[in-house]
Amino acid sequence: MAGEAWVAVPVAGLWRSPEAPRAVDTPALQDDPDHTGWLAAMDQHPVDHHDSRVGLLDRLDSEVLHGEPVEVREELDGWVRVTCPLQPAGKSLQPYEGWVRRAHLSHDAPQQPQTASPDLLDAKEFVAEARKYLGLGYLWGGLSPAGLDCSGLVHFSARSLGVVVPRDAGDQQLAAEPVELDQVREGDLYFFAHPGEHVHHVGIVIRPGVMLHAPESGARVVEEDLGEDRLRTLVGAGRITR
Repeated sequence: MAGEAWVAVPVAGLWRSPEAPRAVDTPALQDDPDHTGWLAAMDQHPVDHHDSRVGLLDRLDSEVLHGEPVEVREELDGWVRVTCPLQPAGKSLQPYEGWVRRAHLSHDAPQQPQTASPDLLDAKEFVAEARKYLGLGYLWGGLSPAGLDCSGLVHFSARSLGVVVPRDAGDQQLAAEPVELDQVREGDLYFFAHPGEHVHHVGIVIRPGVMLHAPESGARVVEEDLGEDRLRTLVGAGRITR
């Protein structure tokens, strides 16, 4: 199945390896994946349980959506390793890479394949789009209206408006125009990191000191003031809007 392909199901997991999924992830791996059933199965467990959403850390890296183009690099036992042009990552913004079930892809191009541009976003449109997901449950690696992680909220909201931004929080910081913390405005991004570590969290500025974000597993997308813990780890801000 070499060459270009397209996602043929509503949402497909982009896994770290073919061995990464757990037994609880089986509904998401079916030829006709049951994304809702998968989330429900994980949510039967306590938040910190291996089989909960927290257990996706270092297993699920992202998701790919219906009509999204991918480039097939390798095939192995019903899995394919793909790169994802609409999900740039790293300093050189190369396409995100991971493993997808072969049954979730097709070589037949959709009538309206997903495309995106590198243009800047309109700040108010960006915030309005992100606000649609208030109350949505956090999902590590999530990139759909069924569940989002912090950088997924930024990426998916931008992509829904036809604009590509990097997939991960650290790469979003690298791609954004730096902004002084006392100069932030609606639609800017706040970035967070522990001392000496990489950026681990991103939020969308509503107004100075207030952000919209997907906090962590067990929580939901929320609009809130920056608390003490967030202020201690706030390391910068950036602009991806006009």
